[in-house]
Amino acid sequence: MTNQPIPQFSFRAQKELTIWNSYPEFKPVDTFKKPETTARLFQYSKYGHVYAYGTTESIKAFDAHTMEQRCEIRKSNVIDFWLSPQGSYMATWERPTKAEDGSGNDNLFIWDLSTGEQIAGFSQKAQNNWNFQWTDDEKYCARMVTNEVQFWESKSAGKAVWARLKIEGIAQFSLSPGKAPAVAVFIPEKNSAPAVVRMYSIPSFKTALSNKTFYKADRVQLYWNALGTNLLVLTMTDVDKSNKSYYGETNLYYLAVAGNFDCRVPLDKEGPVHDVTWGPDSKEFIVIYGSMPAKATLFDHRAKAIHDFGINPRNFVKYSPQGRTICIAGFGNLNGTVDLWDRKTLKKTSTFAASNASHCEWSPCGRFLLTATLTPRLRVDNGFKLWHHSGTLIYEESVDELFQISFRPEAATLYPIRSVSPPPNPIKILPSIGNGAKASALPTGAYRPPHMRGNATPTSLADRAAALEGIGRSPAGQRRIPGSVGGKAKNGSTGTHHQKKEVKKEAPNLTAAEVEDKQKKIRNLEKKLRQIRELKEKISKGEQLVPAQQQKVATEVSVMRELANLNL
Repeated sequence: MTNQPIPQFSFRAQKELTIWNSYPEFKPVDTFKKPETTARLFQYSKYGHVYAYGTTESIKAFDAHTMEQRCEIRKSNVIDFWLSPQGSYMATWERPTKAEDGSGNDNLFIWDLSTGEQIAGFSQKAQNNWNFQWTDDEKYCARMVTNEVQFWESKSAGKAVWARLKIEGIAQFSLSPGKAPAVAVFIPEKNSAPAVVRMYSIPSFKTALSNKTFYKADRVQLYWNALGTNLLVLTMTDVDKSNKSYYGETNLYYLAVAGNFDCRVPLDKEGPVHDVTWGPDSKEFIVIYGSMPAKATLFDHRAKAIHDFGINPRNFVKYSPQGRTICIAGFGNLNGTVDLWDRKTLKKTSTFAASNASHCEWSPCGRFLLTATLTPRLRVDNGFKLWHHSGTLIYEESVDELFQISFRPEAATLYPIRSVSPPPNPIKILPSIGNGAKASALPTGAYRPPHMRGNATPTSLADRAAALEGIGRSPAGQRRIPGSVGGKAKNGSTGTHHQKKEVKKEAPNLTAAEVEDKQKKIRNLEKKLRQIRELKEKISKGEQLVPAQQQKVATEVSVMRELANLNL
């Protein structure tokens, strides 16, 4: 453990952009200097070598390990940027503008991050599909224009086009990861002709490696496995002609780059596909599909179902980087329930609630899960939480107007697979909203206007009339002396004022009793925490706990939160 680097994560809020060391430190990285102006965006390169952020004035790129600045690109109108996998290049996109002759000015630029110099510029109107793409080794790069994909050797980007893949009607392309890069292209339906996805080896574009046609595909999402040998194609339509869904119709197809296998993935529950993910070994994938509650199924490398995770309200799935644990959760308009499964035994290891979470990812070490509530998805209760893979909350932080958060990518080989370990002691648990105090359930009774409040019993109209005439009981419930003015007490003050003074005299006695009760609760909670830590020590020594003891350990976070409320 001592030789393993501490995972880092960066987050961007309205007032700051910072980088923190994760467990067990949870403090800012000293070598990173925060920008003085508001940051628009930050990004790590795919393999975590480079970190970059953009402000209204410029974009700065850093060596992610030492935080030494590589270069600064003085561009003030950048809306979005993208880093190459190894972090050698950057693409920036600005809003398109026109020259005096009506032609479009260059607004898509490619930069060499070792020097900060611009090496290419293009005119690109649309932001959605603008991203310049590189192969994993950065040997080749590509961009899509009308009816073709243009390729360059990365060091010669912007010069003469090195190769062209010409396909009429092409709407989307994607370069595969892996050592033998391929390119997948999508051509939507046109004039009753089916949509098609084709794959080509780079740079051999004469014959397609694989070809799959299908209907009901206005647009697609392409999911490569890590080796770049297989592709999942999620097809979507804008309208469901069967009128079973407001959100169109979805289907999932499996294609092998070698061209020796393709099929439609058999999904046996009607409804949309909510999420798809490949396993880190590239040999299996999980799909969450069907109308809510949805079904989650594990498929092998030939799209055969090998395990059913059950039917639950879930719409998110993610493997840990080492592939040991699977997170299946329900976010967005669902209640935030998170299930963690052991991939080896295919048994559920824990369940917890990450309510209001809009972001979820694994730490590079695979031991912790990060959830966050981001704005503008939700503008209150913004912040992040770190959970141990046993389901225990380890740390949480409240951050006003949190826009973005992400771990720095690290190679999974730096953190070898470990057996499921007992959770560490929580480091920081915030008090619950409203200091954890619940409103008392005392009956309020019927509504009374302000001038009649404080009475022991409600008065009738006859009582009020008698009181005005100076006979009977007054509205305050006290007998009035006929002819007296204001019903003053002997000390010259009104009865109401006298009552207020008596309340003030009693308040210190009540407060002292409350303080004593509070201290007693604190002592009891601290005792529970000591007992829980003793049970956790037994777990670490390999001892088995009875169910009642296991339940007690599971209450650790709730006990700590209650203790934090009392200590406010």
